[in-house]
Amino acid sequence: MRASVRKWLLRAAFLAAVSLVAVFAAFLGSAWQERKDEAAPSASYSPPPAPETRTAPPPSPEPPPGPVVREAVLYAVGDIMVHMPQLPAYYDEAAGKYDFSPWFEDVRPVFADGGWVAGNLETVLAGADLKYSGFPRFNSPPELAGNLREAGFHVLSTANNHSLDRGWAGIVRTLERLREAGIVPVGTAEDEEAARRPVIVERSGIRLGFLSYTYGTNGLPVPKDKPFAVNLIDPERIRADIARTREAGADFVAVFLHFGNEYEKWPNDFQRDIARGAVEAGADIILGSHPHVVQPYEIWSVPGAGGAENGRRGLIFYSLGNFISNQTGNGTDTGLIVRVRLTRTETADGRVTLSWDLPQFVPTWVHIQKQSGKRHYRILPLPRILNDDRRDRFTPDEYARMEQIRKETEAHVRSLEASGGWTAPGRS
Repeated sequence: MRASVRKWLLRAAFLAAVSLVAVFAAFLGSAWQERKDEAAPSASYSPPPAPETRTAPPPSPEPPPGPVVREAVLYAVGDIMVHMPQLPAYYDEAAGKYDFSPWFEDVRPVFADGGWVAGNLETVLAGADLKYSGFPRFNSPPELAGNLREAGFHVLSTANNHSLDRGWAGIVRTLERLREAGIVPVGTAEDEEAARRPVIVERSGIRLGFLSYTYGTNGLPVPKDKPFAVNLIDPERIRADIARTREAGADFVAVFLHFGNEYEKWPNDFQRDIARGAVEAGADIILGSHPHVVQPYEIWSVPGAGGAENGRRGLIFYSLGNFISNQTGNGTDTGLIVRVRLTRTETADGRVTLSWDLPQFVPTWVHIQKQSGKRHYRILPLPRILNDDRRDRFTPDEYARMEQIRKETEAHVRSLEASGGWTAPGRS
């Protein structure tokens, strides 16, 4: 009995062992298959689609470039004179020199946006060794050149009836003093080459040419061996010089003309003929001086001239009066600052259009005050002074006088406008 039980137990143990081996083998086979399945790609796997290729649309055409517009402002004044009573209050004994800068303190801000500031220097700067003097033959301290540059001036006409007040030496020294101060002179010259060289001053991409001529030199002859010394009014020469300045690249041409009858408030026939002829020859702006009082301005039209369909037009300022002097009475202590905006427009195809705005006017008055036996001078831009709410710098009578001068001067300078019907900017 024991032997059969033992035999049965051994058989049962053997069968259990076989069953365990079978289960373990089945487990290993299943694990191996799972790992195989993970490593091998599935039958349903498909790679991601290739990126779609599209042709980019052509770039939009660039818009054509707009026109290039350049602008600059010209300021111009009349006669800059120095009579002997103007000297004593402005000599600094300690420094041993003159300083006329107080004359210009009130007008300096007016010129702040000026590309060009121009005027007529009606004196020479020949030095103390040739003796300072006023009327009738002027010679002023050379410090005036630096004071004018500090006030904002860039260009000064030197062709007038006082150009030869100290002879040839006065011409040469005046040119030297102005250039040393950084001012461009026009109208007199030290040699033939300088006389023929076009004077063109560029500002903000606009090239403005300057010419200057005088009716005479008070009977003092231009040296025969130096006919180039002073430019005298000659219509044919003016026409040729304007053409030469244009050919040298000037966009606009301004011409100083020293002419007319002193103290007359209306231009005479000679002034009109010369000024209008200069416009017809190609000048854009005429800057008149010599009468020492303000005269009206006009816009002169030249039908069909200059290649333009409607012709061309020019601004003529017959006389801008006195900017600074010792003269008083009959409007001689009154002047004008003229402001003209010049515009140059160039389109993409290279076409250039030149134009100017209608002028703006700033009437001025030379205020003279006596202190300690000396006369003190200030050039007052009347709109700025009268628009100052303080009204405490001058007496009530002086303010009333300024109001009258401003009103009368503005009306007089515009007195020819109605007959011309000028309402639009001029074209060059």
